Amino acid sequence: MHDSMPLPLAMLIVFGSAKLLSELFERCKQPGIVGEILAGALIGPSVLGWIHPNDTLKALSDLGVMFLLFGVGLEVKASELLKVGGKATLVATIGVIVPFFAGWGILLAWGAPQVEAIFVGAAMVATSVGITASVLSGRGLLHEIASKIILAAAVIDDVLGLIVLAVVSAIARGRINFWEIALTAALATGFTVLMAVWGTTALNRLLPHFQSRARADDAKFHIALVLLFALALLAQYTGVAAIVGAFLAGLALTDGADARVRTLTRGVSELLVPFFLVGIGLNLNVRVFRSKSILALALLILAAAVVTKLVGCGLGALSLGWENVLKVGLGMVPRGEVGMVVAQIGLGLSVISSEVYAVVVFMVVATTLVTPLLLKLAFRSPQPLPAS
Repeated sequence: MHDSMPLPLAMLIVFGSAKLLSELFERCKQPGIVGEILAGALIGPSVLGWIHPNDTLKALSDLGVMFLLFGVGLEVKASELLKVGGKATLVATIGVIVPFFAGWGILLAWGAPQVEAIFVGAAMVATSVGITASVLSGRGLLHEIASKIILAAAVIDDVLGLIVLAVVSAIARGRINFWEIALTAALATGFTVLMAVWGTTALNRLLPHFQSRARADDAKFHIALVLLFALALLAQYTGVAAIVGAFLAGLALTDGADARVRTLTRGVSELLVPFFLVGIGLNLNVRVFRSKSILALALLILAAAVVTKLVGCGLGALSLGWENVLKVGLGMVPRGEVGMVVAQIGLGLSVISSEVYAVVVFMVVATTLVTPLLLKLAFRSPQPLPAS
């Protein structure tokens, strides 16, 4: 979006192109969100050049993914996620270790400096749950056991990814403050556990007092929005992503939100989520792949990104059977904005080159694109959560 372009025109191009390609993909019996991501690549700098990444679109994108995860949280009970907490922790932990060492090893073999290799490994660590959550929610699969493990593991994955990022950033700066890293990890873990375990109970006691005194139309939705933004802000202050706070806010409101709150949330999501999906495609830069060596590296990193999550996260779910291994492993594949944040930090610290940065962005966009297609194949026969 150029400075001279009116905001309504930019929103028309982004939203209109997203929904047009989504409709085309749905008619071809493919996930619509793949079309929305490709719309971003089409109208972005790589192809037509109509829209460029900017702060306004980034803000709309951030709001979109926050409402997406908030809506997903409203459909899932915290107690059901806690049932699979142990399994999800194992899935997340192995799913962080395997991609990290794979990315690190590939870059070292390619001849990159040690610090650059470490940053690429870190960029391959964290799963972005927004894409997977959108696919599972859209197909009514949030109540499968594999879906619950994916959602819980992605939250844990974000905390682990934060710790990895803190460590590699300290290495890049040449000094490691173990107390600072430990404090960050403790705050992030404490906030997540506190909200997941006691958030619903606390809100079930407090919300009726506020709602009984409110007189405005849709007061319940207003209270839900206040909680959404408050927990997203707290999540950022504790070090984890704002979308984790948004998801936990929805999780805490599962019992207290009525049909009207859910309907209004879906309405806002329908407006904002396309900006999140298009924003992923906007960051794709295909020009850097004129070099055969960079193209080969990008394809190798992409293959490793898919296989390492499938193997690493799948191993954590091995006791649930091969079908759930496939579902969980593929559900944890998309890297989304998390990988790009790691790459941007590395670029800012001048420890990764512009070519390697482009490779990471390609990996992020490509894993996001292939995940809906892979999940469509994996989730063919639904499996309900077994009775406790």
